[in-house]
Amino acid sequence: MTEQTITGALPPVRHWPALHLTGVEFDPVLAELMREGPVTRIQLPHGEGWAWLVTRHDDVRMVANDPRFSRAAVMGRQVTRLAPHFIPAAGAVGFADPPDHTRLRRSVAAAFTARGVERLRESARRMLGDLVDEMIQDGPPADLTEAVLSPFPIAVICELMGVPAEDRRSMHTWTQLILSSSHGAEVSERAKDEMSAYFAKLVGDRRDSTGEDVGSLLGAAVGRDELTMDEAVGLAVLIQIGGEAVTNNCGQMFYILLTRPDLWERLRAEPEIRPQAIDELLRYIPHRSAVGLSRIATEDVDIRGVRIREGDAVYVSYLAANRDPDVFPDPERIDFSRSPNPHVSFGFGPHYCVGGMLARLESELMVDALVDRVPGLRLAVPADEVPFRRGALIRGPEALPVTW
Repeated sequence: MTEQTITGALPPVRHWPALHLTGVEFDPVLAELMREGPVTRIQLPHGEGWAWLVTRHDDVRMVANDPRFSRAAVMGRQVTRLAPHFIPAAGAVGFADPPDHTRLRRSVAAAFTARGVERLRESARRMLGDLVDEMIQDGPPADLTEAVLSPFPIAVICELMGVPAEDRRSMHTWTQLILSSSHGAEVSERAKDEMSAYFAKLVGDRRDSTGEDVGSLLGAAVGRDELTMDEAVGLAVLIQIGGEAVTNNCGQMFYILLTRPDLWERLRAEPEIRPQAIDELLRYIPHRSAVGLSRIATEDVDIRGVRIREGDAVYVSYLAANRDPDVFPDPERIDFSRSPNPHVSFGFGPHYCVGGMLARLESELMVDALVDRVPGLRLAVPADEVPFRRGALIRGPEALPVTW
């Protein structure tokens, strides 16, 4: 992409480095970009050229839902990006457009309906109860991440995927390597290849299955020639990785609650507000670093007076959209009574997170279990000593030392 692509006055290209941010600090570069305008230009640490960045809530939703902005068109291009890896792969649902994207999502939809998610509620509650029992029995202090926040989402997503319990540790290791840029592209790509090989075997073994887990649904779809094996594996990897993102998101949630005793006490005293409070925490937490996946404009499009030309790369910032003051009055304040709360923490449009309902269920179960069963839970170290993951694409604490 060159300066000659677009005529007229252009905003400057801002370099957006991969910052190591701790706590729930909002990215200062993103804050500056939001102040500069609703549509700016950025250059990320990897890839080539520059891309447009859209930050206002309405514009973010429009771009995410508009077929003129294509994920599939990213294939074969080295768009500027945050991570050294995550290069588009053939069959990846994240880089598919409707109707292919619709076909891919349909193959696993049954597992993520309200009924499909509710099917997991009781088994998830039991697994969580066992983890909390063990933490209480071992006594304080404890690492909440190691004791609950990491093993619980892993157990739930592996059960949903049909991954046996003995393989959960491997899944967790692969996911952490894929979701980090600190180990280098080669390590991350090798982890992705190993996870892909695992799912190729699991899906291949279940071509004739009638099970309700995602592995069986994908196997059956491949068996009916509705998906290729590459498509099924790409979808399985995406869902598995997304399922573990709950660990980091909930780590940030509990970091907030443990550093804001007033919020913790309100959840304890008013259990009826917990679902609404979780939505507000989802809106507020900076759940990722920088931006996610790009799109390519397939024709000229005007956004707030800025002409985006055919072929230009475009990013949306869901973090910025969740702090849009025109939609969320006093956006820097955590308001458990905020209503309406049209946050876009799970995305928007065709690429809305397939596991959003499951992630919300897991968050609600963890808040219920910990607030009710360990009401005196508190940080065991000063807030600024809580270590946060370095190089993580999904932000969150590496450990959450607690006592009670």
